[in-house]
Amino acid sequence: MSSIPISVEGFERVKQYLEELEAQRPEVIQAIKEAREEGDLKENAGYDAARERQGMLEAKISYIKSRIPDFNVIDLNTMDGEKVCYGATVRIENIESGEMKEYTLLGPDETDYVSGSISVFSPVARALLGKEAGDEAVVNAPKGKIEYEIISIEFKGPQVPPAD
Repeated sequence: MSSIPISVEGFERVKQYLEELEAQRPEVIQAIKEAREEGDLKENAGYDAARERQGMLEAKISYIKSRIPDFNVIDLNTMDGEKVCYGATVRIENIESGEMKEYTLLGPDETDYVSGSISVFSPVARALLGKEAGDEAVVNAPKGKIEYEIISIEFKGPQVPPAD
């Protein structure tokens, strides 16, 4: 993946999370030091736990830092149009069941399915991209093909709360 879309607000949240993780480093190093002072490292559960925590922390930091150069930061306030694209809030209807759903298409690092946002790379979003209100989209789901009609497309601006 060469370019990962992310909103200005989403990017700020990622940077804030990275800072929080990096701020935990001294605490983890201190825990390792204290556990090491307890003696035999072969049977030292505290030392093992602290080292495991350090490994997980460093993996998260490394993962985030590896993605940052690929971020394409987009201001959602500038997004509009008639077609489904990144930043659009799309209301769709399942043609078979009549069930209505509404999704905001965001980058994978800022989505929250519970609050109604999905990754622009998800199967549903990929089926919707480039379509207009009134068009039909077919999603290849594990349980088979699902047909949706696009009811409306809106651009509501930032959907991610800004970082504190």
